[in-house]
Amino acid sequence: MIVTSVRRPRFGDERTAWTAENAGFTSNVMKFKEASREDRALSMGMVYHEGVASGCRCHEVFVMRLIARCVLILGASGMLALAGSAQTGSKGPSAKDLKAVADKAAAYLKSAQGPDGSFSPKVAGPGVTALVTAALLKNGYTTKDPVVAKSLKYLEGQVQKDGGVYSKNLANYTTSVAVMAFKEANEGGKYDSVIKNAADFLKGIQHGGEESDPQHGGFDYTGKGKPDLSNTGYSLDALLAAGLSKDDPAVKKAIIFINRTQNFPDPEGNDQPWAAKTSEDDKGGFVYNPGAKEGRDVTAAGGLRSLGSMTYTGLKSFLYAGVSKDDKRVQAAIGWVRKHYTLDENPGLGKSGLFYYYNTFGKAMSALGEDPFVDTKGTKHEWRTELYQAIKIRQGPDGSFQNASDKAFGEADKNLATGFALLSLSYCTAK
Repeated sequence: MIVTSVRRPRFGDERTAWTAENAGFTSNVMKFKEASREDRALSMGMVYHEGVASGCRCHEVFVMRLIARCVLILGASGMLALAGSAQTGSKGPSAKDLKAVADKAAAYLKSAQGPDGSFSPKVAGPGVTALVTAALLKNGYTTKDPVVAKSLKYLEGQVQKDGGVYSKNLANYTTSVAVMAFKEANEGGKYDSVIKNAADFLKGIQHGGEESDPQHGGFDYTGKGKPDLSNTGYSLDALLAAGLSKDDPAVKKAIIFINRTQNFPDPEGNDQPWAAKTSEDDKGGFVYNPGAKEGRDVTAAGGLRSLGSMTYTGLKSFLYAGVSKDDKRVQAAIGWVRKHYTLDENPGLGKSGLFYYYNTFGKAMSALGEDPFVDTKGTKHEWRTELYQAIKIRQGPDGSFQNASDKAFGEADKNLATGFALLSLSYCTAK
């Protein structure tokens, strides 16, 4: 991909901030000339969509100049060919394009895998290994692939007597992700008992107590802390993947907790006092920690800020658990997404957790099934293509992905970021 981002120009050098790696316009035109037809089409689509659709007059002039120069380079017939290419790929990237990104990432992962089959065990025990394994399997790699086979063997060695899959910490998170990996690799029922025991372990650390307790039904990292939406979302995914019915008490309890993480003050929505203090901008979205009393997520009015990754987590959790798309809570979440649709950042958190955000975005949008997705401005988004573009332009020369400045989500670790990027890529398949 040639263009990394397009921002609304303001003054001076800001007008050139759209170029890849801050290179000059001429350099990008030369790259455009040398690029494949597919990459030319993707780049033109990104510039036109993010520029003209922004409504900024200077973008229109800028894009027109770009098109004029491209016509000089490619000729009219070349531009028509690009238009045809963009139209035929409107429902998502081609299998060839997806495979190219996945294969490049897989090559990096092969070089990064530890001798014991693990990935970054010091970061999250078996968690990153499980994430990478599930990601490779969801992108078409099989259990016979050497990297996958070694990582599965490592994960098997992390299964504990109580059914959990962990080393020391983060037992809920690592077990939940491991269930997803074992589920993808469960050929001939090989991991049936491992998956069942892991699900039993997760049910055992779910917060119980009275339904009136705000923590009721939630999950935290260990079963001994304060529950949050991220952990609960992972656990719910794992329980459903393990074969639990949507009517299972554990699933229903999880939905009660998730309901209390939404900025939706309604008799059918969130009954917590802070929800009544939500702003119009936050309404419908979801929060990370519903028990937060201070800090960056608390608003001046005493409410809690809605976050992008959490909103997609809440939305997909409702849909996975069988909540109707016509339900008020689901419609409120979709309304928030329409107002805040973006792949440039994790709304509310900037670049922090960007690849994590892409994964939650892909899960939720796939479950929702609205193609194209229309935002509040009336812009139609071929979200699979846009997600693919966002992932591809962030892939490093060695095939890896990295969010170098991210400390909160740990995406400075290439293995973790690459695992999330590959998982996100698996939702880009054309439908």
